[in-house]
Amino acid sequence: MLTLTDPIEMQRPPVLRFGDGTLGGLAAWAESQGCRRPFVVADPVNAARLGLLGLGEPACFGTVEPEPSVPNLMAAVAAATEAGADLVIGFGGGSAMDLAKLVAVMAGRNVSLAEISGPNRAPPRQVALAQVPTTAGTGSEVGTRALVTDPGSLAKIATESRHMLADIAIVDPVLTHTVPPHITAATGVDAMAHCVEALTSKRAHPVIDAYALQGIALVGKYLARAVEDGSDAEARAGMALAALYGGVCLGPVNTTAGHAVSYPLGTRYKMAHGLANALIFPHTLAVNAPAESEKTAAVGTALGFAAGSAEAVREGALDFCRGLGIEMSLRAHGVAESDLGPMAGEAHAIRRLLDWNPVDLSEGDIRGLYEAAY
Repeated sequence: MLTLTDPIEMQRPPVLRFGDGTLGGLAAWAESQGCRRPFVVADPVNAARLGLLGLGEPACFGTVEPEPSVPNLMAAVAAATEAGADLVIGFGGGSAMDLAKLVAVMAGRNVSLAEISGPNRAPPRQVALAQVPTTAGTGSEVGTRALVTDPGSLAKIATESRHMLADIAIVDPVLTHTVPPHITAATGVDAMAHCVEALTSKRAHPVIDAYALQGIALVGKYLARAVEDGSDAEARAGMALAALYGGVCLGPVNTTAGHAVSYPLGTRYKMAHGLANALIFPHTLAVNAPAESEKTAAVGTALGFAAGSAEAVREGALDFCRGLGIEMSLRAHGVAESDLGPMAGEAHAIRRLLDWNPVDLSEGDIRGLYEAAY
């Protein structure tokens, strides 16, 4: 754990607009930047509502996949290049916004993902980049990382660069009002997981702890309300802010075991990222509890349970997630028991996350987490 005297760097979009109705300013901002050829990266749901952007009929790559693959990315890059885009807009959840970051640095260039993946290898952008989240989950709108899946190895390829940071992020909670309850629940737990994993990481820093704790408190206060009534404007705004704070946590600290263990569920089963993290969250929170008892107790207080033993933590977190209507067994979501071992091996190999977990987890330990979640 770092202290207040340890240096830390935070990177944010130079323009961040938050609040109901803020999307209405996107067109004026684009005009002020001299952008004439906007290109939208969206999933099919959001590709059907491009009119909300106020940009007329922009060019669009509207087939972003859940847990997008390298071929999906390259198709988006080709479409943006053909459109001659001078502004890329990520419009959707984390998958759309992650692809938008990569499209923005790859469009118009003869470059492969392998040439730019990893830290600080992406070239400066030649186009503007705007991010417009439509779910309250990943916080990708304020981040510099993007993840895509290699379909051959089923590994997530991470790319990180300040050149993938948006020029403007517009967080308009109204866009989330139509998100169905089950997606609201899963993405909300994902937002919380970002905050919790950053809070308990070996890289945790007091500057980021403040955002993490506030994000967790917002989830505890507002997520159940947003699930119960999607038109609850205050709850939707509270969750949008929680997701934003989670995104802030990802920058200088990032996630740990929870995300590493959840990734194979996405790559193998195309399980939505939010749901995968929700299914794993109670189990990694519990296994890390002995090493981070005070911080775990703060999480429990925010979510409405007393954090005593590891098993009490697990049951408290499970009850919280079940109360949101999430079916909390891997079996119920079609995961094969025979895959638990191979997935443990895949998760254990994600050292960029696991090396910062407060507890050292062996491959066998991770297999045990999957079995507890099964």
